[in-house]
Amino acid sequence: MATVITEECINCGACEPECPNTAIYQGGVEYDWQSAKHAALSEEFFYIVPEKCTECVGFFDYEACAAVCPVDCCIPDPARPETEAVLLDRARELHPDKQFADDAPSRFSKSEAPAAADAPAAEAGVAAAAAPVAAPAGAPAVAAMPVFDPADFDVPILCRSCDGNYAVAFQHLSPGKILRCPHCGVSFNPGQRMYLAIAKRLDAYADRLNVEIDRHNLQVELEQILFEENIADIRTATEREVGRLVLEATEPPKKSIFG
Repeated sequence: MATVITEECINCGACEPECPNTAIYQGGVEYDWQSAKHAALSEEFFYIVPEKCTECVGFFDYEACAAVCPVDCCIPDPARPETEAVLLDRARELHPDKQFADDAPSRFSKSEAPAAADAPAAEAGVAAAAAPVAAPAGAPAVAAMPVFDPADFDVPILCRSCDGNYAVAFQHLSPGKILRCPHCGVSFNPGQRMYLAIAKRLDAYADRLNVEIDRHNLQVELEQILFEENIADIRTATEREVGRLVLEATEPPKKSIFG
């Protein structure tokens, strides 16, 4: 699926130069496609032309725009599901002067993991026990991620005097507070309108992010439970198999002539 920029965009422009397909345009700016100009897809914030987006398949194993976005508003468009093969073919069409191998860099390949064997642990016997185990049963789970607090979000600021970039935690961006550019020392006074607009965007971002954090934490908890159960099954099956081997290799006691 093509990548889309959501309304959480703060128009920082960090994504535009990173796109290898020049698929990202500033809001209100016409885009080029098939030797013609087309009306902007958004008037308010940066947008991505879906016909020119390959999710960076063929170039990187990640989406370049999402990697540099400070507010995580570059996401796969759920309305345009597309396979890795389709995106790779699009890259070849957009860049006929380049060669893209079938195993070219792709975020799809990066996220794929080898499928686990379906054989029951009881049938694995000693061979299952020989496989390296990352941690013993009862090992602590990966630490849960804390919920996101908008107050800790670093708001990017561009100094209008020296064009220097710096960031200020949102909790320090209250109206009336005087900030100073670390590059040239020029003062900056956040206004009420700016503060409320950023607060609204950060609240929406926090809602989406915390849902994802909750999903991640639940997945970590379930994976830990499954891990411990699998380790216990492997140990039980190994103990049973080793016991059988010991029994088979042990000769029965000889009977005495005295009975």
